[in-house]
Amino acid sequence: MFSTHLHSLHHSIPVEKIRYDERGLVPAIIQDYLDGTVLMMAWMNQESLQKTLETGETVFWSRSREELWHKGATSGHIQKVQSIRYDCDSDALLIGVEQVGDIACHTGERSCFHQIEGKIAPPPGDTLSQLFQVICDRRDNPTESSYTCKLLAGGDNKILKKLGEETAEVVMAFKDDEPDSIAGEVADLLYHTLVALAHHQVDIKAVYRKLQERRK
Repeated sequence: MFSTHLHSLHHSIPVEKIRYDERGLVPAIIQDYLDGTVLMMAWMNQESLQKTLETGETVFWSRSREELWHKGATSGHIQKVQSIRYDCDSDALLIGVEQVGDIACHTGERSCFHQIEGKIAPPPGDTLSQLFQVICDRRDNPTESSYTCKLLAGGDNKILKKLGEETAEVVMAFKDDEPDSIAGEVADLLYHTLVALAHHQVDIKAVYRKLQERRK
């Protein structure tokens, strides 16, 4: 299975056609392949890109040390490459990875893009992942005024009752064929589903993985 994946990576990008700059480098944006979170940016040269294709793990070029840099070789936070794309000018790479340990930044944060005006903030991912992070924070740091916290405090009895109600409302919205109502009711259903996932300690990424498997 892994060798087949490496074979597909080799055919995903023509190494010799990438346009490197005057230093022989090309910028590589690293992105979580499941929820789209931008994890980091690093540089590659032709050798490091070739090593990445051969190993299935990201290998970069360190400009300060002037040597190849296997991401996670010392920390264990390696990046398993799932896809490689290049832009329309062939001078930038977008690499989708599975981040082992869910930490890409040397500071211990998930993403190197975690600061907003000097404050630590979760990096932007897709809307569902961001909402799930908020719900998990409410679960772990409850406040009395939060509707989410009240749902979680009620356990399965309250959460699943509400989930059933929202499911019925989605069905009725589709039956009425009102686009705005459909969108609103589906949004409510997704929210309550995420609350149930958080209550049962099931990560949203586990759902994404199932969808990826079924898509393949």
